Amino acid sequence: MITSPAFSGKRYAILGLARSGMAAAEALLASGAQVTAWDRQEEPREALAGRAEIADLLTLDLTGYDAVVVSPGVPLNTHPIVERAARFGVPVIGDIELFAQARADLPPHRVIGITGTNGKSTTTALTTHILEQAGVPCRMGGNIGLPILGEDPLTPNNNGAGVYVLELSSYQIDLTRSLACEAAVLLNVTPDHLDRYDGFEGYAFSKSRLMAMQGTGQFAVFGCQDATTRAFREAAAERRPHGLAVCLEPQKLADMQQDWPALQGPHNLQNAAAAITLAEAMGVTPDQWEPAMQSFAGLPHRMEVVCTHDDVLFINDSKATNAASAAPALAAWPAGSSPRIHWIVGGLAKEDGLGECEGQLPNVAAAYTIGEAGPRFAELLQGRVPVEQCELICEAVKQAAEAAKPGDVVLLAPACASFDQFRDFEKRGEHFRQIVGAITGCDLPEGHELSLAKPLFAGGQTP
Repeated sequence: MITSPAFSGKRYAILGLARSGMAAAEALLASGAQVTAWDRQEEPREALAGRAEIADLLTLDLTGYDAVVVSPGVPLNTHPIVERAARFGVPVIGDIELFAQARADLPPHRVIGITGTNGKSTTTALTTHILEQAGVPCRMGGNIGLPILGEDPLTPNNNGAGVYVLELSSYQIDLTRSLACEAAVLLNVTPDHLDRYDGFEGYAFSKSRLMAMQGTGQFAVFGCQDATTRAFREAAAERRPHGLAVCLEPQKLADMQQDWPALQGPHNLQNAAAAITLAEAMGVTPDQWEPAMQSFAGLPHRMEVVCTHDDVLFINDSKATNAASAAPALAAWPAGSSPRIHWIVGGLAKEDGLGECEGQLPNVAAAYTIGEAGPRFAELLQGRVPVEQCELICEAVKQAAEAAKPGDVVLLAPACASFDQFRDFEKRGEHFRQIVGAITGCDLPEGHELSLAKPLFAGGQTP
């Protein structure tokens, strides 16, 4: 784990003892800090009993504490811990800020920070894959994989200093004050999580803080495909030397994309451009990143190739839980002479309407609606594309597989949350895989070591 003498003798209160909270507690204890911790669940409290004080922070006298460490899932705009910490003059931070404070005591290294409304996970995993293939020591963490404080510190090798690659949600950035990334990217900013912010401007400002924490001599990259991100790039360019605040130019890579099987679609072209730009900032050359792009397997449940059967491609995009994230999948296989996509859509709706999926309907050969929102999607799509109301994924896959022609794509891109029928998007995607395997006789894809599940905090799952 990552420890630091900077924490020794200090006092910390921790709210939420799932993966990130428990990693923070263990790192602080191993560093010689005094820890008071709380979680609604009894089991994690018992895991720290005898090593940390167990007390409800909302009734605790916080005088003398150096910080309150909370899960990103704690809503700072409504949770009473914020007011209580302020009453005692104690900062509220997260595990990423603890990592930032520990950096001075780690072996020589660099940090890449990746944020944006969409595309963070793919870009983070791809950047890590490129660095690994180039022989650069690296660790991936933040909003993906293992908590960064639970990782072993990196040590330099013949390919240079190690690189920590961090996916950072706006919630994590809100809890971070001093993370100065050697390279960072803001992929895009579109309305999301507005229940946690004072409108879109508040959410967008949160994202931009990743760059604001950088020094003027550090490298910042921007997607620039939306007006908000372009504006942030222009502001960053004013305070940095030429060439240190740049817009991505994904179209320069368009001719190569056909050779990257797990990175199809216009959204993945931008993700690829971001990963390549960040890797090159770490010294990786084209001779190193080109083969890495071809070998990247993709993320589970994110444009994941399940199998090809009778020249029909089956794609699991269960992580597409809203219209904005489903639309790029529908754009990845343009119609050409005829529409090719058999779209499985539905679940627990986050919004009414088709949103950005509307513009991709010419690519849809037929839609197969499922879940609670199935009837509403059928209503929206009726008369525009052929629709089959299936309710269950098993029936949708069966009908889609029977209707698909060679060259077609059966795509699970639900544009909805999973909670009407499944625990999370991962369980939904696993179910889709199993149904495809049973219907087609294809071997299921090998298990992925990487889990995209977000750490649990006291009272629920981190959004």
